[in-house]
Amino acid sequence: MSKKGREKDARLGDDAPADGALKAAPTGPFNNPFAAALKDLASAAPVSAKTAEPAATKRVPGPARAVVRMERKGHGGKEVTVVEQLGLPERDLERWLKALKGSLGCGGTVNGTSLILQGDHRERLRELLVERGVKKVTLG
Repeated sequence: MSKKGREKDARLGDDAPADGALKAAPTGPFNNPFAAALKDLASAAPVSAKTAEPAATKRVPGPARAVVRMERKGHGGKEVTVVEQLGLPERDLERWLKALKGSLGCGGTVNGTSLILQGDHRERLRELLVERGVKKVTLG
C-alpha cells in the first residue's frame, strides 16, 4: 500500500469500508446512544389515567371586580399599572401576579392588597383579567 493509501485509511478509521466510502451520518440532529433503550421503555410503560385524558380543571370563579389604573407618582417617574380591589388572599395575589407578569412580559410586585406591574398595561390587562374570571374591570 502506498503512503497516500495509508494516510487515507488513518483518516477514515479502522472501521471504514475498504473502498474508501464514508459512513452515513446519523439521521437525527445528534447521536443518542440511549435512543433504542428509551423507545423500549416507552412502549413497555403502562398508560396511566393522568396521561390518558387530561382532567377537567375546576375553574374557580374570579373576583367580582378590579380597578386598574396607571400612576407615576412615587415610582421615580416610571409608569406602573396598579390593580386594586381584587379581594383575594395574599397567596392568590402572588399566583395572579406571577401569571400576569408572564403574560405581559414585565416585572411587578404585591403591595398590600394591590398588584403593581411595571409599565402601562391597562388595555391588555383588561382582557387578561376578564379571561381569569373577573366580572367587572374598571379602568381608571
